[in-house]
Amino acid sequence: MNTRIAWVVLVVLVLVVAVVAATQSGEPSRTERVQALAEEIQCPECEGVSVAQSLAPTSRAIRKDLQRRVDAGESDEEIRAEYVDRYGESILLDPDGSGLGVLVWGLPVALLIAGAGALVFASRRWRREPLMHATDADDALVQRTRRPERT
Repeated sequence: MNTRIAWVVLVVLVLVVAVVAATQSGEPSRTERVQALAEEIQCPECEGVSVAQSLAPTSRAIRKDLQRRVDAGESDEEIRAEYVDRYGESILLDPDGSGLGVLVWGLPVALLIAGAGALVFASRRWRREPLMHATDADDALVQRTRRPERT
């Protein structure tokens, strides 16, 4: 019974992959390229909004410039590089994964992973250590302090 379920799941998975592969074309159209670039570039006037979403005049001008550059045959990398040269790395909504960008994006993730690892290590160590019990000397000390003083 379990092998039949596994085969059915495998067949469904293969069919889904085949359908997804068949529906995707290899080369995006010019309009799709412009849209993808506009979604990657941040509006210089807006905070955290892509050029594709912004209605600011600067964003409209950038969308026209993107269309002109794509029609002129420039590659996506050349267009991105031009905007980074003009506005700086902050113009990209998804910054480059090297240099200072690695520290900005990677350091919090590394600290989170290190903290989780430290918690796992500490909890394992706490479980291995035997629970401490009171010694006879501790019991005697408690008994002496609990006795009422006689005057």
